[in-house]
Amino acid sequence: MPRLIKQNGNREPFNEEKLRSGILKALEKRPVALEEVESSVNHIMHELRATGEREVESNLVGEKVMNELKKLDEVAYVRFASVYRSFKDLNEFREEIDRIAQEGDQSGSSKT
Repeated sequence: MPRLIKQNGNREPFNEEKLRSGILKALEKRPVALEEVESSVNHIMHELRATGEREVESNLVGEKVMNELKKLDEVAYVRFASVYRSFKDLNEFREEIDRIAQEGDQSGSSKT
């Protein structure tokens, strides 16, 4: 696995358990099977390996987590995004929720 370059420039080894725990925290009390979580963790790790890079920016991992959460559960996605993107107020929540709703309308899916 590539090492992660944090926003402050520090480098640290990839931590699979930290990845899993962040996803599980976002999914807390949501109806998502553990098998789906493991599949998402494995998918993210596969994509990181596939970059062929020795180091990747940590924000790349955050974006991949958000993409997986969006597929698993939109509420968990918004939870994670609110922390990851540091939403400052209710309007930022609304904007993100509206954006997800528009994407759902465009794709024809209506996940709840």
